[in-house]
Amino acid sequence: MTFAWRINQFTVKQYPCTCPHRLVATRPSVFRKAACPVVERLVNSMMMHGRNNGKKVLAVRIIKQAFELIHLLTDLNPLQVLVDAIVNSGPREDSTRIGTGGVVRRQAVDISPLRRVNQSIYLLTTGARESAFRNIKTVAECLADEIINASKNSSNSFAIKKKDEIERVAKANR
Repeated sequence: MTFAWRINQFTVKQYPCTCPHRLVATRPSVFRKAACPVVERLVNSMMMHGRNNGKKVLAVRIIKQAFELIHLLTDLNPLQVLVDAIVNSGPREDSTRIGTGGVVRRQAVDISPLRRVNQSIYLLTTGARESAFRNIKTVAECLADEIINASKNSSNSFAIKKKDEIERVAKANR
């Protein structure tokens, strides 16, 4: 499954966007996932939670159906909608624990671009998985709704809600 669409978003342009299923084994390395296409990372993130581990073909089918639904609902390029959703749902600031002299307190820190992409993909798939659980809608429909809402910066999106919550906590810990 390859797409002939262009991405015109500067923040995610450095990451490749096509090819959801490469038959390449990635060895453990520090920043190896940055070279992995965004769509394949979305597929890999959909293969979580015990019963879905290792079912990559199923995850590819879900992503393909979600992209078709996004194209039907918005009449836009699904890859561009996904990139907009990733940009909008990635938190810019987080809080970390700093311990000095036996006292542990939380300190607000900026988030690196790679971690922003990682967290936004995780939040998008988690929101789709939770909304599809015990629901009539399929996972592909829920994922399409989540990506569309996140790309519009809508508060109906799980990822946008969590991003706002993370940034609010970080702002309180400045």
